[in-house]
Amino acid sequence: MNKALEGLVVLDLSQVYQGPYCTLLMAYHGAKVIKVESPKGDILRERHESKAPHEFVMFNTNKYGITLDLKSEDGKKAFLKLVETADILVENFTPGVMKRLGLDYDEVLKKRNPKLIYATATAYGLTGPYRDYPGMDLTVQAIGGVMSSTGYPDMPPVKAGPAVADLLGGTHLLAGIGLALYQRERTGAGQKVEVSMHDALYPTLASPLAALYDGDPDNYYERTGNKHSGLRAAPYNVYPAKDGFVAIICATERHWRLLVDILERPDLLEKEEFKNSISRAAHIDEVDQIVSEWTQDINKWEIVELLTGKGVPASPVLTIKEVANDKHLIEREMIVEIDHPARGKVKIPGSPIKLSKSDVDSYQPAPLLGQHNEEILGNSINKEGVRI
Repeated sequence: MNKALEGLVVLDLSQVYQGPYCTLLMAYHGAKVIKVESPKGDILRERHESKAPHEFVMFNTNKYGITLDLKSEDGKKAFLKLVETADILVENFTPGVMKRLGLDYDEVLKKRNPKLIYATATAYGLTGPYRDYPGMDLTVQAIGGVMSSTGYPDMPPVKAGPAVADLLGGTHLLAGIGLALYQRERTGAGQKVEVSMHDALYPTLASPLAALYDGDPDNYYERTGNKHSGLRAAPYNVYPAKDGFVAIICATERHWRLLVDILERPDLLEKEEFKNSISRAAHIDEVDQIVSEWTQDINKWEIVELLTGKGVPASPVLTIKEVANDKHLIEREMIVEIDHPARGKVKIPGSPIKLSKSDVDSYQPAPLLGQHNEEILGNSINKEGVRI
């Protein structure tokens, strides 16, 4: 089976999550992704004595791994030779690093390979007042409004647990590369693709922004706990169950009527304060109390089966340990177990992108540091990335 990106060569200079997740998805769908690390390796390698922490193994599956010292002339020459035949280059250095290395896209790389698609993933972008701020997922969540909208009104701001800024940045970068590839098919020319985590986060604030712009801008809640961010929907919350918690939302009037039927509370349909979504949102606490009184004596999966069986959106709140063994994710091959030379059996993520004519049919473990130097560079470059 021909894969969607088969035949494309990707040079991956990125580290940690944002860029590596983008290139992981390209590797899964057939691209030859060559991860280019410094002789010290991706900074993620420092998180485990094996130099293969779980996060590194997760995001670098199906890639080749080489080491090059891009600060040395020999390493730079070897890299430029790779650039000449590459289709895509991905990096997530802070702005200006590639220029200081003598590897600027406009001045050097584009001239070496006019068809090259140069993808740069940054925290805050190549322009703007924040351009030169060093940034990671935590700092971008902070400045991007995620922390202010997460948690409860009477508590300090809280980061989202998952690396949402990194992964949103990575998926947007993949989309940008896809657009550039499509345009290259028509024009024959490569181009620069730029995505910042900060930019990618902004559209996720739709509900908090609606609360700001559609309500009283001087009197609104930034943090609403598990309630709707704009306090504009009810029921919309996490409710206590006999053995944990369950999330329930009524997005439509039909959902509300179905829930009322399950609760065996037809009287609720006659109450003026619950007549539509606007009035229910104005009486959120009352709605939540009614739902909680019903859920608290029932097991979470029983609640979910009752509600989803009738068409009401609901799900149990699962622990990370439960998610790590989720039967649904396993069946959909989002959780895949492979052998890694440094870690043994390890679970990695599959591809969330399912293509009917380009299936992911194999998983190769993330490379050891410099594992493919000889295969990719020949025997002229040693493990430190310099000519011998």
